[in-house]
Amino acid sequence: MTAPITAASMALDGGVLSAGDTAPEAAFVPSRGFWGHVGHRLVRDPVAMGAGAVILLVVLIAILAPWITPMDPYKGSMLRRLKHVGDATYWLGSDELGRDMISRLMLGARLSLFIGVTPVLIAFVIGSAIGILAGYVGGWLNTILMRTIDVFFAFPSVLLAIALSGALGAGIFNSIVSLTCVFVPQIARVAESVTTGIRKRDYIDAAKLSGASPLTIMRVQVLGNVVGPIFVYATSLISVSMILASGLSFLGLGVRPPEPEWGLMLNTLRTAIYANPVVAALPGVCIFVVSIAFNLFSDGLRAAMEIRQ
Repeated sequence: MTAPITAASMALDGGVLSAGDTAPEAAFVPSRGFWGHVGHRLVRDPVAMGAGAVILLVVLIAILAPWITPMDPYKGSMLRRLKHVGDATYWLGSDELGRDMISRLMLGARLSLFIGVTPVLIAFVIGSAIGILAGYVGGWLNTILMRTIDVFFAFPSVLLAIALSGALGAGIFNSIVSLTCVFVPQIARVAESVTTGIRKRDYIDAAKLSGASPLTIMRVQVLGNVVGPIFVYATSLISVSMILASGLSFLGLGVRPPEPEWGLMLNTLRTAIYANPVVAALPGVCIFVVSIAFNLFSDGLRAAMEIRQ
């Protein structure tokens, strides 16, 4: 005979059973994994979702910019320079050379996002590898790697980025290299700290006793448990990267004219700040909004990952 279904067994099964259901026929509801819980908590955070919507909108505009810009962002006219916001032809005004601001802002999002996100992604890979290796192996290797990393912390991020860009020369590639060198030590330090904290856990010892190689343990057991905190920290660096990249372009060490990039546009419009301050401030507003969006989304992601067991 089939055992009767009790309230306790229904609660253990996690499903909803009718009076005629039996235990073997009970619906099995699989439990969410860690990332499932993170996603569930993240979508319930209105601030993080709002910031994510802003980021998604900017990314879509950056991708589709060559096809959706209302005018040619490179074509100017000295007769139409510094038009005010709300002009019938130039909705967000025109710059110092008579080029449409909304078109240049939309196309400028491509380079601003590219130079802001790419160094963080590269630094995430390189810094995570260095930090995990140093944290897991420990000993003299940890000392050598971490003391070398500490040398970079002796310089402020802004000065280090300017110094490296000045030594390498202006250009998009050199800006990415400079910013990557700024962020690798920071991510490596976080990765080493998190890895050191789990190095003595029972599942690491069990993997060693099973005969797994150190590379396999770092790739499977260690990486799977430390990638979350490292990734959250890396997302918080994107806003810093965008501001630093814009600063390099503003100083003439990043993107070169006539390419539209928000930092470079701030530089070229600085002479028009008294004639048309609203138009001159538009690139700065874009940098501010996108940076805040990345910060808020990173904060939401961090809060969603703080799941108490």
